[in-house]
Amino acid sequence: MRRRVARALAVAGAALVLAGCSDGEAPFVPNPPAIDVDTAELRAAKEAAGIEDCLPGTGEPVEGGLPEVVLPCFGGGPDVDLSTLRGPMVVNVWASWCGPCRREMPVLQTFHEEHGETVPVLGIDFQDPNTGLAMEQLAERGVTYPSVADAEGVVQADPLRVTALPSTVLVAEDGTIARVLPVELESVEELEDLVETHLGVSL
Repeated sequence: MRRRVARALAVAGAALVLAGCSDGEAPFVPNPPAIDVDTAELRAAKEAAGIEDCLPGTGEPVEGGLPEVVLPCFGGGPDVDLSTLRGPMVVNVWASWCGPCRREMPVLQTFHEEHGETVPVLGIDFQDPNTGLAMEQLAERGVTYPSVADAEGVVQADPLRVTALPSTVLVAEDGTIARVLPVELESVEELEDLVETHLGVSL
């Protein structure tokens, strides 16, 4: 009983932290209804925006790596088992209701355009029932790197423990998590420095 209460308090606390980045454009929904991230409308909008399809990984799960969970590609495309992904890679957790997430999208997009061949970028749309709005936001900001959808909020659990949005996860070449950064990225230079420091990649 004590363990169940502690877990419930932890989930409630995480929801409060995550809700803190909501800015009114789209409300945070702590227990969203069933979310369909692969509709004809979303597929059409994704194609029109030029957003790339998700690329499944080829590795085996590793200790200290991304969790063994399969997430659907946002707007259609192949599912992705996070544990099979290998770096160097930048994984960004975002949502339509998160103002700082929207502000940093151009930073991630520019990084993707300049360094995506060496260090791919993957978004994770977190517990987001506003799928149409989320796709609009990607299109408005010229985002072309792919996103998967985390409708169940699995990134809040170990080993990621994402409790604030936006959060950027740096994945090392061997698939281990090098760093989880619960901050808004303010410049491409900042992201380049983080990648060079924590992933050992010269850009």
